[in-house]
Amino acid sequence: MKNIWTIMSKEFARFFGDGRMILVTFLPAVLIYVVYTFMGTMMAGVFAPDEDHAPLIYAVNPPQSIVQMAQGAGISIRRIEAHDVENIKERITHREADLCMIFPSDFDTLVAGYSERPVTALAPNVEIFFISTEPNSSEAFFIMRTLLDAYRTSLVNLFDINRDVENADLATAQDFAATIISTMMPMLLMIFLYSGCMGLALESITGEKERGTLATLLVSPLRRSQLAIGKILSLAALSFLSGLVTAVATILALPNLMGGDGMLDAGGIYGVVDYVFLALIILTTLLLMVAMISIVSAFSKTVKEAGQAAMPLMIIVMLVGVTGMIGGGAQTDPVYYLIPLYGSVQSMSGIFSHEYSTLNITLASLSSLVYACIGGFILTRMFNNEKIMFSK
Repeated sequence: MKNIWTIMSKEFARFFGDGRMILVTFLPAVLIYVVYTFMGTMMAGVFAPDEDHAPLIYAVNPPQSIVQMAQGAGISIRRIEAHDVENIKERITHREADLCMIFPSDFDTLVAGYSERPVTALAPNVEIFFISTEPNSSEAFFIMRTLLDAYRTSLVNLFDINRDVENADLATAQDFAATIISTMMPMLLMIFLYSGCMGLALESITGEKERGTLATLLVSPLRRSQLAIGKILSLAALSFLSGLVTAVATILALPNLMGGDGMLDAGGIYGVVDYVFLALIILTTLLLMVAMISIVSAFSKTVKEAGQAAMPLMIIVMLVGVTGMIGGGAQTDPVYYLIPLYGSVQSMSGIFSHEYSTLNITLASLSSLVYACIGGFILTRMFNNEKIMFSK
């Protein structure tokens, strides 16, 4: 343990003594917060309608009943003739108008007598033209569609839904936040954790190999198994610190990504046990990732070559992370939690959505630890191979 701790201390001193490495490690967390905030502000500006905008709605043959309903909602409908429709459509495409509606000339009469018509008869049709990508036009369409649905219900009211019922939606803001976080965070965490591991492991193994300092350690009285274990543990600890900062920055930035409406309050969603389980999954996953990247680094001769060799692993990690966004929640079968990386993603999804079992979390952690130990054994054998470690 003394020799292992010596290696770990050397790695910590090298990391914290190099301002460039600290900047490169923690800069993604700052960038995530800035980019998510910028994206949220931009999306709010692009997709939100203007607050003081009065909808410009034009209609052919608008019935008085619909006009009165619109006036009750604070909206005025401007009457036009059929030959003006094309001109209004052109104005809509140029953002000079919001909506164009075409009613049958005898709309009220057709609606009133529709119940007496044959079953196969078509119902009166209202044509509505708008631009879905324009927030003001889309908002006008939603308002008029709601008014028309309400008018249709008032004519033929076979039954009511939630009449005089308040707060029918039992989902809370925390439920909404948990759904968003459980969908996005597993993939983001896997990518960020791997990125942090890759930057640290490549410099620690391939970088020292390229500079010749690793050869000095290999010829010292230190056992190579102790060197491999010390490298993996120190890299996992540093990667965990990087991943923790990145995860916190991501959680803090999620409300800004959603428009800054305060609905995503991660602090009020998860408890101490959730964070303990999440930390356990992150730490064991980091051990596995470090072992994987360390093996790739030991095979490579230069940092550039190691970076290229690590990219396929990056793609695999991304694909596995995407599985957390599909499937309708975390897997319940314990067998899935024995699959490397996939079990970690499912565990994260379960923790973020409050749908996890202690057994599955334990299996995922232990399996990652076992795979990391296998990787450490392979790395030790590689350190014992002179042809691999001293190749130029």
